[in-house]
Order: sequence, then C-alpha cells, then structure tokens
Amino acid sequence: MATIDIYNLSGAKAGTMELAEEVFGAVNEDLLWEAVTHYRAAARAGTHATKNRWRVSGSGKKLWKQKGTGRARIGSIRSPLWRHGGTVHGPQPRSYDYAFPKKKLLGALRSALASKFADGKLVVVKAFDVKEPKTKLFREALDKLKIDGTTLLVDISTVENKNLDLSARNIDGLELVKANEVHPYHLMRYTHVVFAQPALEKLQDSLKKSVSRRSHAEEPAQEKAKKKPARRARKAQPEVA
Repeated sequence: MATIDIYNLSGAKAGTMELAEEVFGAVNEDLLWEAVTHYRAAARAGTHATKNRWRVSGSGKKLWKQKGTGRARIGSIRSPLWRHGGTVHGPQPRSYDYAFPKKKLLGALRSALASKFADGKLVVVKAFDVKEPKTKLFREALDKLKIDGTTLLVDISTVENKNLDLSARNIDGLELVKANEVHPYHLMRYTHVVFAQPALEKLQDSLKKSVSRRSHAEEPAQEKAKKKPARRARKAQPEVA
C-alpha cells in the first residue's frame, strides 16, 4: 500500500497517510477524457442563435404576382435566397448537457487522483490553519510547500474556513473547492492539488465504497490463478498394435 507525506503550512513534515490501492492504483485515460468532455459540455451556455425568415426585418408582402412577369416566383423579401434574408438551419439556443453515469464519474475521479499522485503533484497538509486573512502570508505558506503554478485547494466540506477563503481568492491561478464538490475536471485543470488531510480521508473512503463488487471478486480469482501450479502434460501412451 502506497503512502504519502503530510505537511503543515510551515513546510515541516507532520506525518504520513496510507493511500488505498483501489483508489490510487490505476489511471483510466479514456474515462478521464469522457468526464472532462461531459463537464465542459454541461458548462456551455448554449445561447447562440440566428434569425430565420420569420425573425429578420422586412415586409411579408408578395413582391409581384405569381405568373406573367417573366421573373422567378417569390413570396417574401425575407426569403433565405435573397440578401438580408433569413438563415436556414442555423444554430438555436439549446443545452449541451447529457446524462453521464455516476459510476463512470466516480471512476474518473479515482483515475484523476491516481494520475496526480503518480506525477508527484499531490500534496497533503494537516489542515488549512490560516490564523488571519492575509494573502501575503498564505502565498508564503505555499512557497514553503514548494508549490508553484496553478493550484487547486480542497478543504473539508463540513468546515467553513473564512480566513482561507479570503486569503486564497486574490491569488491568480488558485481555486478553492470543497471535498464533496471536487470533479475530475478540477484535478486535471490545475498543476498542483493540495488536500487537507480530513478532506482526502473522507474522499478516499467514499471512493473505496464506489468500487464495484465485481472488481473485488475478480482480484482474488486472478491471484489464485497465478498461484495455482500448471498441470503437467500427460505422457502419450504407446499405441497397441
């Protein structure tokens, strides 16, 4: 079982934490791609619109009679065939959201955590004990943790840490989310991820419960197959004339 070091905001090591193999063991890149694509599709406003022949300005009067003029027949100046006419089959307001299974989302979240841990971009702190709402002091704390670039902070959802919120919101490339709101898109968007220990423990416990029973049953079966000795080939019996 893998372990990860725990630090305090002064940069000193404060202990270690065991990581569950079923959560941090494997990375499914295809599942990550699906989760990120779904998140970005659901975030689209979908407010694009074009004017069809019923929405453009212009009279609806028939320009000339149907027959006898030698011209092509026309019913309205707002026809799509004419300049300044309506648009045919143009985009209209719609929602880009679609159903995404919860099990796939939780699997993508496990893969995102495993990816960050494998890349060495996952940092765990004992707690976000910010004594006063000072952006400068919190920036110094991140420097002591050797964190540079864009960063995601994940705090426990049951605690309202106003000092942390006020200290972190003015730093560019920094976002604070609760443990029950973290999404694979958040983890993949930022370079570093900083978890409070209670937040990571709670998230890990919930993700361990989401692992399917089938995968648990397959693992012992695979181990037994490896340990089971191969059967010896039977010697060919001589043919009786």
